[in-house]
Amino acid sequence: MKIAFVVNDVNTEDPRYTTNRLAMAAKSMGHEAWFVGVGDFSYEPDGSLSAKARMGHAKNYRSLERHLDDVKKPDVEQLIGLEEFDVVMLRNDPADDAESAPWANNAGVAFGQLIASCGVLVVNDPTSLANALSKAYFQHFPEIVRPRTLISRDQALISSFIDDLGGKAVLKPLQGSGGSGVFLIDRKEGPNLNQIIEAISRDGYVVAQEYLPEAKNGDIRLFVMNGEPLQHEGKYAAFRRMNKTNDMRSNMSAGGEVAKATVTDTMLEMVEIVRPKLVSDGMFLVGLDIVGDKLMEINVFSPGGIGSAQALYDVNFAHVIIGELERKVRIRKYYSHIDNSRLATS
Repeated sequence: MKIAFVVNDVNTEDPRYTTNRLAMAAKSMGHEAWFVGVGDFSYEPDGSLSAKARMGHAKNYRSLERHLDDVKKPDVEQLIGLEEFDVVMLRNDPADDAESAPWANNAGVAFGQLIASCGVLVVNDPTSLANALSKAYFQHFPEIVRPRTLISRDQALISSFIDDLGGKAVLKPLQGSGGSGVFLIDRKEGPNLNQIIEAISRDGYVVAQEYLPEAKNGDIRLFVMNGEPLQHEGKYAAFRRMNKTNDMRSNMSAGGEVAKATVTDTMLEMVEIVRPKLVSDGMFLVGLDIVGDKLMEINVFSPGGIGSAQALYDVNFAHVIIGELERKVRIRKYYSHIDNSRLATS
């Protein structure tokens, strides 16, 4: 199997990222695992698609660092026709390029759609990812699993909504991920609400969200594959993210720490509720961010943390994910015209 992992920029990849772990798992299972930057695609005059791709050429690597060091060597780069790949996994996060490379915001999904039209399996499904480029995608899921939310740029409306919530709310930009630009508002502490709204709305819409008291204990990241909780050997790919500081952001990129998580019946019920849309949208692998009995976010772009789950439970979830892609490639051999979004979650 020949797999391409699309990332923001090969040279800025971190060896600890989930993408590198998936690539190493694929190589250890006998597959070709190539890295492609979101700016490395070409649509040729004859209608063909190509990309500058890189792969470490050793059969086995003793460390994540050594593998990625080989991938980053300029002399391993090749121009490859994208129709040669069996799977293209879109692992770039558009939010990371929002300021430095705004042109890259939809490049991955745009080329992903073209690649899928060639008969290559693209996950997550690029057409659905195009619809998920903002946090507004989350509002398409049933209200019962979401905190009360207002999306607006109107200061008076946002202020009134926060008052309705008892004076405490979370404000964040409609675009973005990784905890960037997230504020906890508490009227009792007297923050300059208008200044915060102005700062966020300068770049677009503001998401005002009900604050959940359980958030002080962090959140839980639960991986979902094919609409089902990802598990192996009786262990769920899930972990609790915490922050020892007063910073409410518990995600790891904002300094959060991880610990084992207990996956409750309530969490499994939430997965059941969101499963139909995830499956319908061809969302092969996603990360659910859970606080109490609510979902704070559904991460459909490059959900991270597989390494944390593997370390906590001594289970190689990356192998399970690659094994599932192997199965889908076998299905494609017998059903060559199956729709990409259907195959992505079949």
